[in-house]
Amino acid sequence: MTLPSIVTGWYPPSRENWEFIVYAWQFFPLVTATQWLTDWYPAGKTSIESKYNLPGKWAWALMESVGPITVMYCMLTIPSKVGVETLPWGNWTMAALYIIHYIYRAPIFAYVSPSMSPIHPLVFASACLWNLINGLSIGGWVGGYGPNTREAWGGRLYEMEIGLVIWGWSLLANFFHDDDLREIRRSTLRRQKEQAQREGKPIEGVDKFYMVPKNGLFQYVLYAHYLCEFFEWAGFWMIGGLNCVPARTFLINEMSTMIPRAVAGKRWYVEKFGKEKIGKRKAIFPGLL
Repeated sequence: MTLPSIVTGWYPPSRENWEFIVYAWQFFPLVTATQWLTDWYPAGKTSIESKYNLPGKWAWALMESVGPITVMYCMLTIPSKVGVETLPWGNWTMAALYIIHYIYRAPIFAYVSPSMSPIHPLVFASACLWNLINGLSIGGWVGGYGPNTREAWGGRLYEMEIGLVIWGWSLLANFFHDDDLREIRRSTLRRQKEQAQREGKPIEGVDKFYMVPKNGLFQYVLYAHYLCEFFEWAGFWMIGGLNCVPARTFLINEMSTMIPRAVAGKRWYVEKFGKEKIGKRKAIFPGLL
């Protein structure tokens, strides 16, 4: 099945435009460096009151769906442009891993979350653009501008198997730590409902309710779910090979985006709960940062 182009030369990208996207996307950490200068981030714990805010759940699901939709679209449109009838299994494996992650990250994550803070339109638009560019970078590579024959994947079986193991266990660890955060609100909501039934009081809700997580890697860092995701995409890069620039750039760009956010998040935790409550926990890397 071949789908028509939506934006000629860009969606899906021509090879020339894809190479430009891949090259330029490597400089994104220069943009994220500004996050070290401010704690302002109008979403999640640090969301702000604004009449323009978007409902957290549906905004999250939409902005996180842009990437996997783009990758799948590239898989269905680029092969015919490069004269490939059937993409090799390595391409489909990487595309499947990317899409599986975002099926969880987008609709499932939003659905199972007891509540989500509102998201400012600026964050929503930035995330959509981020996922669009990243999706084009990776989608072009797995869609046929990268390796597009079985021979191109030859001799890398063990490297790919190790990458798959790292990716799989890291995804499960991501599930675990995400759910530990969700359980804080779920358990609080259960107590509120029980109290409301006994005392006839209205349920307060858990939209902005936070506690210090304590299970798993949360014993050592406050953003264990970020750390697990770093390992997940490191495994993804290993599957593609060290010369897979889109996978490498994805990992570096994600780290450059999320590390300063985690450091700012630790300051938020310390301000809200106090240094004694946080203890020796680091922001994201155990014993380091």
